[in-house]
Amino acid sequence: MTRPGRAARPDGSGPQGCHNGGMPTPLRIHADREAGTLAIGWDDGHETTYDATQLRWLCPCAYCRGEAGLPGWLDSAPTLTAQQTRLIDIRLVGNYALAPSWGDGHHTGYYTFDLLRHHCPCPECTARRAAAESVAGTATERARETA
Repeated sequence: MTRPGRAARPDGSGPQGCHNGGMPTPLRIHADREAGTLAIGWDDGHETTYDATQLRWLCPCAYCRGEAGLPGWLDSAPTLTAQQTRLIDIRLVGNYALAPSWGDGHHTGYYTFDLLRHHCPCPECTARRAAAESVAGTATERARETA
């Protein structure tokens, strides 16, 4: 699946894109069902590849994540089966998300582009998230110490 990037407005504002201050957006999206991967080429030049298991663990739907204060199915740390991680299909939802269909019939998760980019599994993005969490943790500790 390939989709064009979104251009900035003449005033330089939105729609979102890396070069105009917002989150990056996909330029290329390729689901390889046989390999069980989803590859995204972003408008800032970054490349992300998720394996199907990583992608299934990211499912943001109410069943998997929970709702109304109740935990979701993924919160129970289940062992995912081959059917649950077999990518059957993926479709574009508007200009903001992807909706995969899985071998077990699950298909209700809308993975926003922001969610996908935020959870990029590459070493560079993983290190950036870890550093940000470390800084946030240190700030929280200092706030507790001064309270």
